[in-house]
Amino acid sequence: MGKKLTIVASIIIALGLIAAVIGIGYYYGIVQKIEQYTVFKEYYDMKVAQFEEENKTIDSVEVAFLGDSLTDGCDISLYYPQYVAVNRGIGGDTTFGLEKRLKVSAYDVNPKVVVMLIGANNFGTMMNNYERIVKKLKSNLPDTKIILLSLSCMGKEWGRNNSKAVENNTKIKSIASRQGCYFVDIYEPLKNPATGQIYDEYTIDGGHWTDLGYKVVVSQVTPVLTEILGH
Repeated sequence: MGKKLTIVASIIIALGLIAAVIGIGYYYGIVQKIEQYTVFKEYYDMKVAQFEEENKTIDSVEVAFLGDSLTDGCDISLYYPQYVAVNRGIGGDTTFGLEKRLKVSAYDVNPKVVVMLIGANNFGTMMNNYERIVKKLKSNLPDTKIILLSLSCMGKEWGRNNSKAVENNTKIKSIASRQGCYFVDIYEPLKNPATGQIYDEYTIDGGHWTDLGYKVVVSQVTPVLTEILGH
């Protein structure tokens, strides 16, 4: 009996240690997520404040680019020098974050065209409010043309999201059709047919673009902007 009790006690202690380790790991995982959110929130607030300041000195805008890090990291003056444009991308942003800042990002500058690329940071929930964003843009900017970009093809660890991106791109295209917007597919032009993922030379880390990647996207977007703006 004593030996059995010892074995049982050992098992209980072992299970307790395992639970403790899991608990500690979970705790630090939560702490890390909180820290990451705090950093993002500070950056988000800083960018919104920056947009507010920019809006005070802007008279006329042809194009407002809305999005996350793919837009934030785009040198608008380099890739779209022919347009009077503003970059309203915030790295790490989601469709929900974008919806909250539509006034400062778009309404207040009354652009002739809005180019929107958003959703890579919340693939699973982006369609919950994507069309609502489009409707708000149309309601508050009735004379503004809207270009909806598909999600990007990705690689490396980001590549696991490609099937979801394809699924959501079909939905974005349908929204564009229903809401009278332009739809531009950037997924296929970035995809290497041999691997089903983004060409290596188009990406830094599988999710963000190199100069060549940006040039591919620009080659798809510019003809539509030219069609709308005449230059």
